Amino acid sequence: MADVKEEPKVSKRAAEKEAKKAAAKAAKAAGKANAPTKPSAPATSEPVDPFKQGWLKGVYNEKAVTDVRTRFPPEPNGYLHIGHAKAITVNFGFAKSYGGACNLRFDDTNPTKEEEKYFTSIKEMVHWLGFEPHTITYSSDEFDKLYELAEELTRRGKAYVCHCSPADVKRGRGQLGGGEYGPRSACSHWSRAVDENLSELRGMRDGKYKPGEAVLRMKQYLATKPEEYEVSEEDSPAAKKEKEKLKSLSDNPALWDAAAYRVTKNNHHHRTGDKWRIYPTYEFTHCICDALEGITHSLCTVEFETLRPAYNWLLEELDIKNRGSDEKGPMQREYGRLNVEGTILSKRRIMMLVEGTTVGNEPESNNTAEDAAEDLEELSLAEEGDEEHPSAAHSLPQTQTTTTTNTRRIPPAVAGWDDPRLFTLVALRRRGVPPGALKKFVLDLGVTKANANTMTHSLDASIRTYLERTVPRLMLVLDPIKVVFQNLPDDYLEEREVPFDPKDKTKGTHKVPFTKTIYIDRDDFREEDDADFFRLSPGQSVGLLNAEHPIRCISLHKDAGTGKVDEIIAEYGKDVPAGRARIHWVGESAAHHSPVKAEARIFNPLFKAAKPNELDWKTGGYYDDLNPDSLVVFPNAMIECGFEYIRDNAPWPKEEGEAKGTADKSSVRFQGLRTAFFALDSESTGEKVVLNRIVSLKEDGGKK
Repeated sequence: MADVKEEPKVSKRAAEKEAKKAAAKAAKAAGKANAPTKPSAPATSEPVDPFKQGWLKGVYNEKAVTDVRTRFPPEPNGYLHIGHAKAITVNFGFAKSYGGACNLRFDDTNPTKEEEKYFTSIKEMVHWLGFEPHTITYSSDEFDKLYELAEELTRRGKAYVCHCSPADVKRGRGQLGGGEYGPRSACSHWSRAVDENLSELRGMRDGKYKPGEAVLRMKQYLATKPEEYEVSEEDSPAAKKEKEKLKSLSDNPALWDAAAYRVTKNNHHHRTGDKWRIYPTYEFTHCICDALEGITHSLCTVEFETLRPAYNWLLEELDIKNRGSDEKGPMQREYGRLNVEGTILSKRRIMMLVEGTTVGNEPESNNTAEDAAEDLEELSLAEEGDEEHPSAAHSLPQTQTTTTTNTRRIPPAVAGWDDPRLFTLVALRRRGVPPGALKKFVLDLGVTKANANTMTHSLDASIRTYLERTVPRLMLVLDPIKVVFQNLPDDYLEEREVPFDPKDKTKGTHKVPFTKTIYIDRDDFREEDDADFFRLSPGQSVGLLNAEHPIRCISLHKDAGTGKVDEIIAEYGKDVPAGRARIHWVGESAAHHSPVKAEARIFNPLFKAAKPNELDWKTGGYYDDLNPDSLVVFPNAMIECGFEYIRDNAPWPKEEGEAKGTADKSSVRFQGLRTAFFALDSESTGEKVVLNRIVSLKEDGGKK
């Protein structure tokens, strides 16, 4: 009788594992057998073009021209912010996807508020985001043509010179305050003869009037009477439709005889010098310049949708567009703006944070002609990203001419427009946010008619994901404690070969020294052991990242002045029990230029409130809500020696504008293992390394 061989013993866990594998294999086979036959996909599929999907595709289909032309038209009166990143991406990306071109056009029609630093910064930000304008244009280049068209509009009886005060203009528009309107009426200047209006316009041009004394207004629908669009039973369907359209136009504040030209209090222009005493308004300039530049698709944010009828009205009255058609001339369409809750984007409010302000009792107003000049522009367009919405008219300016009491001087809250706690593009760049991360954030939110409302933590998560796959990793100690190994000789040296990114071999490797003296982070040590604390404490051992053996604390030394632990005596080796965690460290080696000493800046929200736009900005209450921990500085941080390679081989990543020469110090980026993502600050020098935290790591709050 043959011997019966005993079956090999299999553990319960191994058996379960094999059973799961077999079940998965069977399910996969069954799925293949039952799956319908499909055409085989190509080995490499083209990436989806976001500009040829959804709403943007529909916009192109409305005007499917072969020579697409768009433009990004900022006012050079401030720094761009995160909302503008969407405007730039949409306009440049749309044109590129459809084989066209996008212009960068400076809407420089208000010399009072424009400065060269804004022109320079705007150009830099467009290039930094990776876009190359087809051409850079200026509205001021068209001043001669714009004035010529203003005379033509007047000659056609569609413009008149008005001498009303701001208060009279408001009364004529029926403004009651709080967004309420009453009956409207045209002023006595509305019915002037064409020749008289032409004479008055030329008088404005030639210096006859001071600021605020005369404004050229477009003759739109302010004087339309309700009886003109009142529908009667006798009206035909076509007549009813026309009256409904007339009512819609006459009820739109954008068409209540908006200003076209005004006398400014500062008439010196940076490009045209003292040639002009009068300057065109946005409402007159914008659509005409679009037409003169051959723009096919005028893409802007949804707050400009109510202005589209005014945009079309002017072009139609000048025969630049055909009435009721987008076939000829530019076509305006509006997409949802990017709103990041928890940010301050208003130029006026950022100015208060940067420069400080004075608040107090409201003095009696004393409007001068110079102030009234600005007020007589009929539409106050909110800058893209502001919390304010477009209103029908400017509020009356306040000029302080009396002594006020109980005034309060509020100091600046940030260090400048590029302070990394702000959300201007220059601030985000300085903080170290890659341009590609901003573009991806915009496109991931999508481009539709709906506003893209998101939170700052969503922005951070998007940036974090982008950095995770694109930047190298280093060990960084923010608040170092010295660790000396008593069981190692003074000249002990291990050179540990460490990858810059374990998931991406193309980033390469480097050597870090492990020596008798290393530094660990204060957060990784406790004087008393805790069952929930998995890192280093007296008598307790812990593992080290990128080191062969664990370490164990033997004793410690405290600084006599501060009472803080400043040195740990420890042992290292194969006989040390394995710890329950692994911590980062930096070795001390003069030969390796290790550690690299640095100042690390950790940025937190500027305000304690989640919605800072809802704070009291009128009387200064916003200042009382400032977060005292919005900036935390670690002056004695230490980085491993691989930092020198990272610095010398920036930008990280080599994408967008930074791959084309716009890289600066902020493009030196890396992940501090177990700490955060960091970038080199603009204040760094050859002698002093300054780091900014870009965003924290996912596991920041829960590591043990």
